[in-house]
Amino acid sequence: GMAVAGLAPNERGKIIFYGILAATLLRIMFAAVAVQLLSIIGLTLAGGLLLLWVSWKMWRELRAHAKADGQAEDADTGKPAPKSKREAITQIVMADVSMSLDNVLAVAGAARDHPYILAFGLVLSIALMAMASKLIARLLDRYHWIAYIGLLIIFYVALRMIWDGGFQVYDVVGGNK
Repeated sequence: GMAVAGLAPNERGKIIFYGILAATLLRIMFAAVAVQLLSIIGLTLAGGLLLLWVSWKMWRELRAHAKADGQAEDADTGKPAPKSKREAITQIVMADVSMSLDNVLAVAGAARDHPYILAFGLVLSIALMAMASKLIARLLDRYHWIAYIGLLIIFYVALRMIWDGGFQVYDVVGGNK
């Protein structure tokens, strides 16, 4: 929702579809190797760092939009120029890689030896994402401050992944000899 909020309203549906398609493919790929992923030391840390980078990019975008509210970049509408489709898709895919990895690892950790629970959890997360994306984008158009709450949540998830992944690496590298 945050990634498509800067797009023209008539472009959002198509970009959300591409984002959901990418998230679905990523989750399927990650789920195919979920058990092996759980044993890779540092993967959670790397995903957290990637998500932290996504947070930084979103922060910069929010600040640019806030600044542009006073200085219109688009002379016809008086609004900031919309972001490109490529920028939105890139932002969605980067967030998807990190959050899909985290989501699959969490579901795989909970499901362990029950593949039907893994499949149900992944399908549910994709369905919720598909239903909520357009609603969130509309809410962000109306209430810009909600974007900062979303950013804080993404930032928190990134820090949590870095924290957990850091301890995981520390335990292997030298913490528990």
